Amino acid sequence: MIPEPTADDLAVRESVRRFARNELAPRAAEFDESAAFVGAHLSGLSALGVMGLNLPEAWGGSGISAIGLTGAVEEIAAACAATASMVTAHFLATDAILLAGSETQKQHYLPVAAEGKSLGAFALTEPAAGSNPADMTTTATPTAAGFHLRGSKHFISNAGHANFIVVFARGGSGGPRPVIDAFVLDKTTPGLKFAHPEPVMGMRGSHVFEISIDCAVSDDNRLGAPGSGFRTAMQVLDRGRVEVAALALGICQAAMLATLEWIKERRVDGQPLADRQGVQWMVADMATEIEAARLLTYRAAALRQAGQPFARAAAMAKLVASETAGRVTDRALQLHGGYGYSRRLPLERLARDARILRIYEGASEVQRNIIARSVLREGA
Repeated sequence: MIPEPTADDLAVRESVRRFARNELAPRAAEFDESAAFVGAHLSGLSALGVMGLNLPEAWGGSGISAIGLTGAVEEIAAACAATASMVTAHFLATDAILLAGSETQKQHYLPVAAEGKSLGAFALTEPAAGSNPADMTTTATPTAAGFHLRGSKHFISNAGHANFIVVFARGGSGGPRPVIDAFVLDKTTPGLKFAHPEPVMGMRGSHVFEISIDCAVSDDNRLGAPGSGFRTAMQVLDRGRVEVAALALGICQAAMLATLEWIKERRVDGQPLADRQGVQWMVADMATEIEAARLLTYRAAALRQAGQPFARAAAMAKLVASETAGRVTDRALQLHGGYGYSRRLPLERLARDARILRIYEGASEVQRNIIARSVLREGA
């Protein structure tokens, strides 16, 4: 069962929807065209409390439910997917501190992050270790004063603009999996270097960076118990996959609304496109797939909210919603004909923005592996 959103959830979603439509949507094409960072929206998002939506009130967050959080991400993404990507990347970093940090670390990082005064980044992916974090080569070598971190991370959202970064590194062999630790580093830590933003296909206002790491840190920088980094990363990614699914739903919704408006107004041989059966069938497929993705997404959010295991549900939601976003944006562009291919309309941007969703935070193939292992182990 998926619980109904609370009054607080609905109020947050409505305020985010208004802000997104009035402030984010009008500038989405501008940020895509210029590839400028969408951090210009941070003050407005912070004033709404968006940057702390994933955190409890004890650490400066809003304390809304996972259902409410999912709805807010959907609304932001419907207006500007790049902004939603910046926000959810920030959530990954603060989730890691919330789940594994000490009381001192939480007090230092979370309240200011929730206020939007400090932006976070989550550095897990490497040039040769994307969907399988166990392949990472960044190392954490013990020293008399703590650790020396050495390696590189790639495609890290927000990194060059962030104030703090959660970094994962391996500390040695520990059986079938390497021993991995998580560390939280201030951006000013000596030895952290950031390349220029990667020139990407979509979500061009959400910058991703390569990070070079060659720095000394103290034991106080480590998040959680020794060797707990892999578990922390997986817990954070489970949460993040629900948010990616919500982001996909937002893109789907934007494409669907644009399509409905277009086919009702566009006339061929004096007849609106909406009156043609072939077009109606395409719309029916789009609507049905979006609804299926929405149900899976909010089911995963409901399980998270209830404190129940939700890794399989999150993988299913992320898989179906991201694949649906690809199909829906492609059909929406097709129904717009040549106009859909033009940059004067948002369809081609939505299609480009949707493409990365099948890759980051675990590619579709990885989600299938997670689901299959769960089904084989626990049953359908």
